[in-house]
Amino acid sequence: MIAYNKIALFFYCTICMVSYASAQKDSSFIYSRTLPGDFSYFTIDNLDNIYLLSNTNQLKKITPDGDYVVFNDVRKYGKLFSIDATNPLKILLYYKNFSTIVVLDRFLNIRNTINLRKQNIFKVKTIAASYDNNIWLFDEGDAKLKKIDDNGEVLLETVDFRNLFDTIPSPIQIVDRDRFVYLYDTTKGFYTFDYYGAFKNRLPFLNWSNTEVIANTLYGFSGSSLYQYKQGSLNLQEHALPFSFNEAVQIKVGNNKVYVLNKAGLDQFLVK
Repeated sequence: MIAYNKIALFFYCTICMVSYASAQKDSSFIYSRTLPGDFSYFTIDNLDNIYLLSNTNQLKKITPDGDYVVFNDVRKYGKLFSIDATNPLKILLYYKNFSTIVVLDRFLNIRNTINLRKQNIFKVKTIAASYDNNIWLFDEGDAKLKKIDDNGEVLLETVDFRNLFDTIPSPIQIVDRDRFVYLYDTTKGFYTFDYYGAFKNRLPFLNWSNTEVIANTLYGFSGSSLYQYKQGSLNLQEHALPFSFNEAVQIKVGNNKVYVLNKAGLDQFLVK
């Protein structure tokens, strides 16, 4: 399980840190390595593999041992919008402009493609792997959260959101964690559903980025702060980030590590 409490403690204790080098002196946080390169996006999986998208549209998977495989056919379906590596054996590439999902195996070979338009699904901002090896998406045309299989067939869908809410969310992220599905809209917050599509609650935490959910605890970055909220606690915690993180393109926590993407490459830190 990700050591989020330790990560939060690190951020809190290093408020005055002005460079990555000083992170090495922190008792709970150790600089590990830098993967140099011109990258625009990255993600990780639970086996410590790192997936890096270069600005020349090459997708590289790097293993903990330093081995790598490459997927060069990134632009076949236009601009790649997101990568979901929740299941290391089934990597999801989403091409929003073409409403297409490309499914890769662990060697980054194409397993299949899903054209959402053939299923009459035309407006989807984000997708996510589901706990049962299917795919979640929010269909803004129907205003429904849907689960589809590898053929694009709808397995489950919620009621029309227009019957639930005064205004319809437009989520930029979907997360499937611990028996719940979270939709995040930067202007409206988190919407939580169970695995059967029943609405549970809404949390109006706005303008967060790089959000994570684990053990019913929500994490997100905004400005120069890391926010942490455990559901039901009524206690939103704010932790100031080191000044040097302000230039980060993307920050992600996972597997007892913190990853910071910047213009020079991807920096990796370990959490004891």
